[in-house]
Parts: sequence; structure tokens; C-alpha cells
Amino acid sequence: MSEDERYHRAKRKVEQLKGFYGHAVIYLIVNAGLALINLLSGGGWWFYWPLVGWGIGLAAHGVSVFWLEGFLGVDWEEKKIREIMEKQEKK
Repeated sequence: MSEDERYHRAKRKVEQLKGFYGHAVIYLIVNAGLALINLLSGGGWWFYWPLVGWGIGLAAHGVSVFWLEGFLGVDWEEKKIREIMEKQEKK
């Protein structure tokens, strides 16, 4: 792998991490605000619904950045491409 390819992979990973961390910060800020609004307005507790729903989305984002990258990431793609090319050469 060339230095340029390694640089672009590292840059892509940093962009993914930055996106996830930004998502997590916004999640915390917005949901803290919703909890505060719910606390001050009285009535039934409803703030946990967006907390849970958005939390599922945040968890999925985290899985895609931290787990799927290794499982179905660039390395996996390149390995599959090479495998398919080798099969085509044998035909």
C-alpha cells in the first residue's frame, strides 16, 4: 500500500470519527435540553422517548464507525476485489 493510499484511509477514518463524536455531542446537548424542558414543564415524563430513539441511531452510527469498518471496511473490500479478480483470471 502506498503512502498516499494510507494517508487517504487515515483521513477517511478521522472524518468518520469526527462525524461520530459530533453526533454524540449534539445528542448529549439536545437530550439534556429536552430533559430540562420536561423537568420544568411538569406533567408526564416524555424526554426518554427521543433519548432512546436517537440513542439507537447513535449506537448504529458507532457500530458503523468502530465495528463495521474492520468487518466490512476498505480492507475487506480490497480483499474481495482481489479474490474476484483471481477467480476471473482462472476462467
